[in-house]
Amino acid sequence: MTFNDDCIFCKIVQKQAPSSIVYEDDFIMAFLDIKPANIGHTLVISKAHFEGIFDVPGELLGKIHQVTKIIANAVKQAVHADGVCIVQQNGKAANQEVFHIHVHVIPKFIGENIKPFNKNELQIVEYAQLDVTAAKIRDQLTLE
Repeated sequence: MTFNDDCIFCKIVQKQAPSSIVYEDDFIMAFLDIKPANIGHTLVISKAHFEGIFDVPGELLGKIHQVTKIIANAVKQAVHADGVCIVQQNGKAANQEVFHIHVHVIPKFIGENIKPFNKNELQIVEYAQLDVTAAKIRDQLTLE
């Protein structure tokens, strides 16, 4: 498996940086975003380092999206959301901030205004709070 020593997501995969993990297998990891757009905002990543959709092998991309579906269902149930937004950005022009393939699963609620998807405008959430939400999401996981 390839890693990039400068990549925060690679450090999370290698357990060199903290995270609130909701799912992990041999190829994929999902954890809560430290600057969530909404409570339960989860990132689904490849454990191996690939910058984006243009670099990741198709079979692995398929696994990422299979897990994204599972995570989306668990997040929706755990936080009682009305729906979820699935966001995957590729390249600086698309506002990708961490250059490691990842999919955002963002819970949404009827009647709420869409928050700007700009990390500079979002607040850091403490790991203790993230861990409580992560446990709720893990409780809702049903693997297909």
